[in-house]
Amino acid sequence: MSAGQQRGVAVAGVGMHPWGKWGRSFVQYGVHAAREALTDAGVPWTDVDLVVGGETVRNGYAGYVAGSTFAQALGWNGARIATSYAACATGAQALDTARARILAGLCEVALVVGADTTPKGFLAPNAGERWDDPDWLRFRLLGMTNPAYFAMYARRRMDLYGATTKDFARVKVKNSRHGLANPYARYRKEVGVADVLASAVVSDPLHLLDICATSDGAAAVVLVSDDYARRHGLADGAVRMVAVSTVTPTFPQTVLDMPMLSTDASGGVEPARTFKESLAAAAYEEAGIGPDDVDVAEVYDLSTALELDWIEDLGLCGRGRAEELLRAGETTIGGRIPVNPSGGLACFGEAVPAQALAQVCELTWQLRGRAEGRQVEGARVGVTANQGLFGHGSAVVLAR
Repeated sequence: MSAGQQRGVAVAGVGMHPWGKWGRSFVQYGVHAAREALTDAGVPWTDVDLVVGGETVRNGYAGYVAGSTFAQALGWNGARIATSYAACATGAQALDTARARILAGLCEVALVVGADTTPKGFLAPNAGERWDDPDWLRFRLLGMTNPAYFAMYARRRMDLYGATTKDFARVKVKNSRHGLANPYARYRKEVGVADVLASAVVSDPLHLLDICATSDGAAAVVLVSDDYARRHGLADGAVRMVAVSTVTPTFPQTVLDMPMLSTDASGGVEPARTFKESLAAAAYEEAGIGPDDVDVAEVYDLSTALELDWIEDLGLCGRGRAEELLRAGETTIGGRIPVNPSGGLACFGEAVPAQALAQVCELTWQLRGRAEGRQVEGARVGVTANQGLFGHGSAVVLAR
C-alpha cells in the first residue's frame, strides 16, 4: 500500500439527485442526494458528526450557509458544520475539508453535499458594479460569456495540434453514448457527428451540442475514518479517497484562464507545469501513483474541446495527442483509458457545487463494479479533474 493510500479515507456511500430543470429549491435536491448516500453507506444520520455543504450563491441567503442548511433539513443532530465555495471545484474543496478533519482525528463520519438550482441560459456574475472583479468585467466590458472562452481554448487546439470541428463533435458523440445508461443524466439521447455540426454555432468553432447546459442537480458523499470502517464492517474492498489536490496557479500564467482578460506578464520564469497540469501532478504525488496507473477518468467537459485538453493535462497521453486517442476509440468504454463514462457534463450540464462530487460518485460506482450499462471492466484507480474561476481547481484520486 502506498503512502497516499495509508493517508486515505474510505468512501462509505455516494448518492445523487437526477440532473435536469426541476424548478425546486437546491435544498430538496441536496437532501435527496444525502439520503441516498447515507442509505448506500448503511450509516445512520445520527452517526454523522460533520456536514460540509457546497455553497451555491444564486439562491438567496440559505445558499451562503449550505452546511447548516443541509444539517437542518436532515434534522439537527449536533454535527459540526462547514461550508465551502470554490466555484466549479466547490465539491472537491468540501471533500478536502471533510477528509482533513477525519485524518486529524476530529471526526469519524462526514457527509459532503453539493446542490444547485441554476438560471436559464449562461451562468453570469451577480448583479451590481464591481470594477475589481474580473468575472464582472469580462461580461460588462467585453460581453465574454463562458462559451467565448471555450471557443478560444478550442481554437488554440486547432492552431497548435490540428484538431478539427469533427474531433470536437466526436467527443460529444462518445459522451452521449456513455450517458445513455446513466439514470442521473439529464440528456440521454445518442447523437452523431452530423448532428453536432448541424447544431447552431454558439461561438466559433463550437456548436450548441459542443457546449454543456446549466442544470439543477445534487450529489453527496459519505466519508468515514478507517477505525469507523473496521468497526462497522465497511473496510473490506472499500473505495478509498487517496488524494485531493486543490493547488493554485503559479506565476506567470502563460495560458489564458477564464475569467481573466489576458495572461500574466512574461517577465518571470515560466513554470514547469500549467495550472491544470499541476492539479493532476499534485494528486498523483500524494497518491503515490502516476498516470499510467489510472484506469478511468472523469473530467470537466464544459466544452468538447476542453475534454481533449484535460486528457493531456492528466498525463494520459502526450501533449497534442488526445485527438489520436479519441479517433482510435481509446477514450471510450472498452478502450485503453475511458474518459467520462458517466456521460460528463455533455449529458449532465452544470450544477456548480455538485459537479466535483458527481465525478466522485461515478468513480466510486466504477471502482465497485456497479456502473450498470457503462462499466469500465477491472477499474481499480480513477482520477477526476475540475476547474473553477479565480484559481480554483481540483483533482481527486480514488483507488480500490
